[in-house]
Amino acid sequence: MSDLSHLARPGAEIPVRVTPKASRNAIAAEGDAIRVYVTTVPEGGKANAAVVKLLAEALGVPKTRLKLIRGATARDKVFRITE
Repeated sequence: MSDLSHLARPGAEIPVRVTPKASRNAIAAEGDAIRVYVTTVPEGGKANAAVVKLLAEALGVPKTRLKLIRGATARDKVFRITE
């Protein structure tokens, strides 16, 4: 898994592209773009919860510090790291 701890600053906004129903859970950092692959289906917020869990691990922050600010039902999402 990618180490994204250098992005973990309070107030930072992190855009991600999500691929649900992937073959494995993974995070790929490609330049400025962050791609998150999750095995869960996009129903009832399950995929969003899986993305939060993976992203928090990669950033080295608690899940409670990640807030989804844009893209709850879209593949392109923006998360903010709170204090």
